[in-house]
Amino acid sequence: MRLPAVKFATTALLIALLPAGVQAAEITIGQAASATAMDPGFLKESATLVDNIFDTLVRRGDDMSLQPGLATEWKAVDATTWLFTLRPGVKFTDGEPVNAEAVKFSIDRILDPANHAPTISYIRTIKSVETVGDNQVRIITNGPDPLLPTRMSRYPAYIVPPAYVKKVGASEFARKPVGSGAYKLESFIPDEKVVMVANDAYWRGKPAIDQVTWRPIPEATARLTALLTGEVQLIENVPADLVPALKNRPNVQLEQVKGGGLTIYLGLKDEEKPLNDVRVRQALSLALNRQAYTQQLLHGFGTPTGTTAGANDFGYLPVPATVQDVAKAKSLLAEAGYPNGFTLRFQAPRRYIASADVAQAIVQDLAAIGVKAQLEVPEWSVYTQQVAAQKQAPVYMLAWGSTQTLDADAALFPILRSGEPYSTVHDAELDKLLDQSRQIVDPAARKKVLEQIQQRVAEQQPLLPLYREDTLYAHSDSLVFKGRVDARIPLYDLRLK
Repeated sequence: MRLPAVKFATTALLIALLPAGVQAAEITIGQAASATAMDPGFLKESATLVDNIFDTLVRRGDDMSLQPGLATEWKAVDATTWLFTLRPGVKFTDGEPVNAEAVKFSIDRILDPANHAPTISYIRTIKSVETVGDNQVRIITNGPDPLLPTRMSRYPAYIVPPAYVKKVGASEFARKPVGSGAYKLESFIPDEKVVMVANDAYWRGKPAIDQVTWRPIPEATARLTALLTGEVQLIENVPADLVPALKNRPNVQLEQVKGGGLTIYLGLKDEEKPLNDVRVRQALSLALNRQAYTQQLLHGFGTPTGTTAGANDFGYLPVPATVQDVAKAKSLLAEAGYPNGFTLRFQAPRRYIASADVAQAIVQDLAAIGVKAQLEVPEWSVYTQQVAAQKQAPVYMLAWGSTQTLDADAALFPILRSGEPYSTVHDAELDKLLDQSRQIVDPAARKKVLEQIQQRVAEQQPLLPLYREDTLYAHSDSLVFKGRVDARIPLYDLRLK
């Protein structure tokens, strides 16, 4: 076999290039940020890692269809009651049974207001969970909820082992989680690595790759270098400006999922002056050159948008992105009583494609209408804590998505409904529409309300949608990998050639 011309720095990739009969089934994945905790019910970050340690009642296949997970079947008993039948014989990796009591415990801990779960928005429609023997659960909703099965396919609806959680406590569980998924956690060292090993007893069969190490490599160029030198076999968040160089690189493949990433937006604390004035919010939106951000800084790997919902979502309304109009923005500020502009704090992380560069461009665009934005770029681990506690700046960059549900509800309700952990919006009319959208069973009627929500956002600008990212990965050609629309990296599906 002819080895590639590149001399790799480690033996990992050399081993991966050996014939199938002798290759070591181990890979390393380079990530843009470190995990801060791994309790799947209390995530303040992406679910990429915990997706592989825990299971949900319902899962999504490669075609994004809902498929049996820990539940073999489910049905609507009446307008507010769903019955899930569990897969028999499944156990957590500590030996506990995955039974009805485990399902009830897992959901109840999220719904308990005393626990302040940051992801409660996704399952707030659930009123109660009842066990029906060991292998069935009855989930009762506050009103009709046609999305209940979908809600059971993503965080925070992962099923956790009750006895273990009670024994070690919430803090320890977040450091040393136990699930029933395709992989078990071997070690978790924040800012250094997460090591997972295959769950040989997984109910879908043993995974093909025995060990996976996730390495946080925040600096994009270093992440790419790690791939090219063989230190890692897959990287997330490929820097857009280096994509052309990758396309002709031997032994490396680029994976682009069009519109498969998150929607980047500017959150606004709309109860604080001057952001409580719709004219000011509209002026800020008009100041921004979204087309320039996506074409020049994201190199075309993003699409300007006027809504946080994605094109693949049910209920998506193709709201055009606001076009920059400096003169109109200045006129609105003057009308609102700020002819000379004002000063505000603005925070943005180095987490998304060229996000720090986009933030700098936003500062310049706002300066053109007299608004002085004092930019802060905190570390991601700090920023996630600030946002979850609503201690971020009055204007802040964040990304949101609905890729794991493919329904506009996930892209709208959590960041627009007043009182939700990640919402800084206060709009009574929006609240009414959002609540209504979760109580309508008829798809056509529900779609209409979801569209009304997006129309009101476009008018009132309680937050400012910017653009939707493409998802960009790069991987060694020794690894069989396919990017997904739902942005997951299911290790169970990976293979070494």
